[in-house]
Amino acid sequence: MSLKEDHGSKKGPHHTDLYVSIPETCLPIVYHPDYNITFMGLEKLHPFDAGKWGKVINFLKEGKFLHDGNIVEAREATEEDLLVVHSKRYLNRLKWSVVVASITEIPPLLFLPNPLVQRKVLRPLRTQTGGTIMAGKLAVDRGWAINVGGGFHHCSSDKGGGFCAYADITLAIKFLFERVEGISRATIIDLDAHQGNGHERDFVDDRRVFIMDMYNRNIYPGDRYAKRAIKRKVELDWGTEDSEYLQKVELHAEGALNEVRPDIIVYNAGTDILDGDPLGGLSISPQGIVQRDEIVFRAAKRRGIPILMVTSGGYQKRTAQIIADSIFNLRQQGLIGADAEGEGPSSVETYGSGCSASTSTRV
Repeated sequence: MSLKEDHGSKKGPHHTDLYVSIPETCLPIVYHPDYNITFMGLEKLHPFDAGKWGKVINFLKEGKFLHDGNIVEAREATEEDLLVVHSKRYLNRLKWSVVVASITEIPPLLFLPNPLVQRKVLRPLRTQTGGTIMAGKLAVDRGWAINVGGGFHHCSSDKGGGFCAYADITLAIKFLFERVEGISRATIIDLDAHQGNGHERDFVDDRRVFIMDMYNRNIYPGDRYAKRAIKRKVELDWGTEDSEYLQKVELHAEGALNEVRPDIIVYNAGTDILDGDPLGGLSISPQGIVQRDEIVFRAAKRRGIPILMVTSGGYQKRTAQIIADSIFNLRQQGLIGADAEGEGPSSVETYGSGCSASTSTRV
């Protein structure tokens, strides 16, 4: 898949370090240790496990699927990258600790100097956002990609919330639309327990983006305006269990992809549907989550549509193991791994043998 070129006098996309060339020896799984938030224990004041991303990687390494030499290292999204979607006004508001405290739902942050908040809280979220953008390009090149972080689906271009400070899903799609030839339609399959009101607000009037959203109807955010963007809305009740849930996932994922054939699928694979999650309110078993992910990847593979997965919400300590188990299952089923990759290499020539972005060519 070739990169779009700038023709004529019209200003082209800005220079970015996120669309880098990646050696074919690297798996399209994106991560950086900076994803994890550790800050004097303040992260423990939020139910989110702010170190779950590193735990997922450790489980994948223990299972001999990954090692340090084949993980794609994420880069932090710069302000110029973020301005593809976000307003300057919104990014400036993040320079106020009280705003970040509200978005992340960690009240003590409002008492801390903003440079510290930027470094310890927002930089990890910017790095995960860069990882989602990078994984979008990798998915097109390889047929699939997983950002072990990301999925900040409550953030829109001008408003954050629900621990989501940057609109990584919107950014990944807009980067692809602007920069990659042949990518002009996207489908978002959002299976986090919460309504994905951020990307919905961003794409409410964009006919290029088809949104399927399946969520607990009774919980945050209940954004009626954003629901206008949902083309396939599946509202669940408290305590929905595996049988009903998986039946609906298969029915509606297949239906969404039959209704409109996209050039890319963005799959928001939240694990807050897990039984016992303090915020999700659903009752899905660990094996149910593994089966859910397999259903979505199989639907994409059957149609030959590239798929980008982000991990989104999940508020129990055991979710990291479940995410890793799901990735192991996807490999076992032949839905990811070297044999599941796309036809060709990256559209930009690759150099070096490592997966660190520092060894890659910038575009």
